Amino acid sequence: MSDTFNFKTFFQAYFLKPSAYSKKQQLIALAWTLANLLIAIMYASAGASVGLALINFIYGTALIFLYFSGILAMLLAPVIYLIVLIASFIKLTKKPSNKMIFEWADALWFATLAATVIRSYFIEAYTIPTSSMEKSLLVGDFLFVSKVSYGTRLPITPLAFPFAHHTLPLTDSTKSYLEWMQMPFKRLPAFTQIKNNDVVVFNYPYENGRPTDKKENYIKRCLAIAGDTIQVIGGQVYINGNAAENQPNMQTRYRVKLDDNGSWNEKRFQQFMKTYDLTEGEQLHGNLDFAFPLSYNAKLEIEQEPGVLAVDSLIDAKEQPLNYIFPQNPSYPWNTDFFGPLYVPKAGDILPLDSMSYPLYQHAIRVYENNPDFESKDGKFYINGKAVQSYQFKYNYYFMMGDNRHNSADSRFWGFVPETHVVGKAFFVWMSWDKNGNNIFEKIRWKRIFNLIH
Repeated sequence: MSDTFNFKTFFQAYFLKPSAYSKKQQLIALAWTLANLLIAIMYASAGASVGLALINFIYGTALIFLYFSGILAMLLAPVIYLIVLIASFIKLTKKPSNKMIFEWADALWFATLAATVIRSYFIEAYTIPTSSMEKSLLVGDFLFVSKVSYGTRLPITPLAFPFAHHTLPLTDSTKSYLEWMQMPFKRLPAFTQIKNNDVVVFNYPYENGRPTDKKENYIKRCLAIAGDTIQVIGGQVYINGNAAENQPNMQTRYRVKLDDNGSWNEKRFQQFMKTYDLTEGEQLHGNLDFAFPLSYNAKLEIEQEPGVLAVDSLIDAKEQPLNYIFPQNPSYPWNTDFFGPLYVPKAGDILPLDSMSYPLYQHAIRVYENNPDFESKDGKFYINGKAVQSYQFKYNYYFMMGDNRHNSADSRFWGFVPETHVVGKAFFVWMSWDKNGNNIFEKIRWKRIFNLIH
């Protein structure tokens, strides 16, 4: 065979008709076709048009035949040939041959298809970008999220660039998906249901302008499940009237007052910050007066630190409502530490509509339940122009909060998370990277590797 790439000989050597597939390839192609047929039926049952369901079936099924026939490898072959040819000029590899090009292209396509199926339907890798879950999850934690635990959500935008979320790599705003093909919400059977205190990854529900599965990914702890009533009193969460379990690493805001006795120099203060892993905070009224997010155990330890005068809780006063707290309505003068009571709807619930329930549930009914013309007029409520006195919910809803309670934008700010936006259950940390470490060995948080998430 020629040592240089030639498309004609490449095609003649590696193109396979379906009749020439091996027995194993035939079985895989059959299973793949049946799986895509089942997915198309499920899309149609969820409300997709026959045309969209058929397009998705043809697209999904065609991939396996294009791969086994070698056509996908042929499309990639010229690019790989040029890369390997350039590498051969600088003696990084040998001169490319048809066999080498095909093997590399075939391997890349196999990895792409396998990883896409795994990522879309089974498990996906995420990273923690913010401190809203500190110290339960740290900035720089890399974790795997199980999509099958709560039932895999079928792709809403199936025609998308692999391994990209909502924008193409190396771009700022170029969409990684085709908008015209948006499928309805459908979830496969679940192994378990979301439970109180589960750590859940979900698409940020209050974001507009993108399909559901392309909205930003958030990770929080589910404090209240569908059918619960949640209330926060003085920073303590109550579920159905009972005090909720506080996670050991849950943080709230404390004022730390240091003694002005001359013992606090820069070196000692930096050592103090490192000892108690204080990665965020702010200066208050003086050089030795600070606000830090702390777990309760850290608070007890810092109180015993020489040179610390006091460690006092900083919570919002009940008499200080915040107008940006859900539902952003003067009838509910709530803040982050005094919130609710608020009922979390479950599928099938019939809730009466009145002046008090409307602010709480209008966004869910209008946006998440797809009733865009739901409105209140002259004390009455209308859907599709028809007056209604109650509403029956189609979906389950959840109330999410971060473990870093005073540094978390969560359901206290924007309300409920519908089941349509749930991605999966945070499973375990497979790597953790501390950008502030001095070298590669210090940057890796070795004790966190392969830790289960609780």
